[in-house]
Amino acid sequence: MSIPVLLISMLLFFVLFFGIGFLLNMILRATWVMVIVYPLVCIFIIDKVSVVEYFKSPAASFLALKSHILALGQADMIILTTGLVGAALSGVTIRMLRQRGYQMF
Repeated sequence: MSIPVLLISMLLFFVLFFGIGFLLNMILRATWVMVIVYPLVCIFIIDKVSVVEYFKSPAASFLALKSHILALGQADMIILTTGLVGAALSGVTIRMLRQRGYQMF
């Protein structure tokens, strides 16, 4: 993966998950909801196993998930980590805005 593609992907994941996290935090009034949901989103991005398979055959599904996570490239890990930083920063932003007296929904 080239450097410009990596940088654009990092920026997109940061902005995407910051925005989604900000909206969810504002609507649900739970500051860290996106940070908790983000690992599930990453699992859906990484793994090709359907959710039903995790209940039908959990051992095989989790082994497949483990192999897919270990097979991720360094660039993919950087991009996913940037999304997590965006989700966490949205919680920090909402908390600071609430402490300063801004009412959201």
